[in-house]
Amino acid sequence: MGNIVAIVGRPNVGKSTLFNRLTESREAIVHESSGVTRDRHYGKSQWNGVEFSVIDTGGYVEGSDDVFEEEIRKQIHLAIDESDVLLFVVDVREGLTEMDKTVASLLRRSSKKIMVVVNKVDQNMQQYEADIFYSMGLGELYKISSMNGSGTGELLDDLVKSFKGDVAPDLPDLPRFAVVGRPNVGKSTLINSLLGEERHIVTPIAGTTRDSIFTRYNKYNHDFFLVDTAGIRKKGKVTENIEFYSVMRSIRTIEYSDVCLLMIDAAQGLESQDLAILNIIQKNNKGLVLLVNKWDEHEKSTNTARDYEKEILEKIAPFRDIPVLFISALNKVRIHRVIETAMTVYKNRIRKIPTSQLNDIMLKVIEDYPPPAVKGKYVKIKFVTQLPTHAPSFAFFCNFPKYVKEPYKRYLENKLRQNFEFKGVPIQVFMREK
Repeated sequence: MGNIVAIVGRPNVGKSTLFNRLTESREAIVHESSGVTRDRHYGKSQWNGVEFSVIDTGGYVEGSDDVFEEEIRKQIHLAIDESDVLLFVVDVREGLTEMDKTVASLLRRSSKKIMVVVNKVDQNMQQYEADIFYSMGLGELYKISSMNGSGTGELLDDLVKSFKGDVAPDLPDLPRFAVVGRPNVGKSTLINSLLGEERHIVTPIAGTTRDSIFTRYNKYNHDFFLVDTAGIRKKGKVTENIEFYSVMRSIRTIEYSDVCLLMIDAAQGLESQDLAILNIIQKNNKGLVLLVNKWDEHEKSTNTARDYEKEILEKIAPFRDIPVLFISALNKVRIHRVIETAMTVYKNRIRKIPTSQLNDIMLKVIEDYPPPAVKGKYVKIKFVTQLPTHAPSFAFFCNFPKYVKEPYKRYLENKLRQNFEFKGVPIQVFMREK
């Protein structure tokens, strides 16, 4: 299961620069969706083969200085609740400020692992100036420059060592479906409608404050777990920055699942927050089914559903090959279709294509439309194989992998989708040197 690292601290200490440095190591692999704003605060990172999620709590706080303190306090509480390790960033040039002390006192009460990152240490003299932060009593200091990267290697080495071996629950190997979405779109109603009221709670996962709960569904020839995150619903009404909170809360649930049922409210449509959650699902290579809830209350004309679906798929491009279902969780309209569709997407996600079949079809596709030449060099793709990963990823072996650009990879992905059934599943395409 994924480890979650939150970057906290007062404004302007360089949290976002550190976030960018930690997550860029993955950029080559991560499928860049259009609209970078979706990626601003959440990313995947890896170091020495260990993957983890990074959340930047910066940039959420807007308003004047007096609003800051209260907002930062809320964020830090949330970060403490939802993450495994906290990187507390301070700025050597500004020295130890009152607000740093406030943050430190909030962090001190937490039982989570805290790493103090002293940023902007660019010169030797600043190595000594950084020592003032020992007075916060939070242990070792990591003196870095997130601008030029110095010191980040040691920080990352210790960070990945600190992850506790994940206590994955001893559960039967069944598909895991998670219902995610903004607050109040009807997620709990759907879960209750599916399960009837007989909620058979299997096991909260040890070691996380917000335990994920696996509820087993075993009827009508289906057997799977619904993943639900405890503590998501009963947390006072948060009116401000609702986007940040619901996205942060969804991350663990998404990481624990195979297929995510992303639910939106028919009246509100697809909003930026839904796109943020969708982006996390995609970056984690999970299956996706989009549920438009409360459809029975939405005005219908002959082709409303078709128009509505078209509009949604335009917003989520380029990953558009996903099932969209129009349901009513409350009145149990089409809720069995939800399970059948989730099952289909699950099968698509674990689908393995025989190498011979893959080459027969894809090499023909490449011959019909070869990659464009770059600087007079012709790219020849000789062989393709599916990689042994959890979600579908394919390696195309060629003479000049770096000359194959994003549009051509997208062309290959579209052809894979046309020829094989991968609806609802992100596909990764890698170019490898033969």
